[in-house]
Amino acid sequence: MIIVEDDASIREILKSWIQEADGFSCLGVFPDVESALAPVPSLKPDVAIVDINLPGLSGIDCVGRLKPLLPGTQFVMLTVYDDSTHVFDALSAGATGYLLKCTPREELIAALREVHAGGSPMSSNIARKVVQSLHQPKPRLKPSDELSKRENEVLVLLAQGYLYKEISDTLGIGQETVNTYIRRIYEKLHVHSRAQAVARYAGIHKQSADA
Repeated sequence: MIIVEDDASIREILKSWIQEADGFSCLGVFPDVESALAPVPSLKPDVAIVDINLPGLSGIDCVGRLKPLLPGTQFVMLTVYDDSTHVFDALSAGATGYLLKCTPREELIAALREVHAGGSPMSSNIARKVVQSLHQPKPRLKPSDELSKRENEVLVLLAQGYLYKEISDTLGIGQETVNTYIRRIYEKLHVHSRAQAVARYAGIHKQSADA
């Protein structure tokens, strides 16, 4: 795991929390994006904790640059921003989770375990914003972008952070069927990850609601 955070005291707190948690190790801490871009690809962390408001390039820029080089790394934003614009921009860049800095230690560690297990942890009010955007009246989309009723159901559960097995249990369908639906969602929305799918669809709804 790596940390990109410009506040030295927060960096040290996060580093100590990670080092004290069973099964976790901190591979590196960086005060800005520029210092992280060169070494992080060779470190190949499973999870990266990234602040948004950084000197120079933003944390969203960091995710956008590193995610293509590290497709297996899960990027979790840890920030004070709780507005929809930052949330959707981060998810569109490739972030898998979005947590606020007020998140308690136990919840943060649990969220990091969740993202490593395939989940998409979000602070409760952040998840609520995403789900509310998904529930806006459906906009007019091109036929190629239309999602079926079942695909919409799968996408909403993805937005709520459900794991694939949990989606399978909730909808009463097999995990292979869930995988098929998710592949179709990716194809129709022209995305490559669950976070990008959620951000893409929520963004379409947001644009429709603002129109």
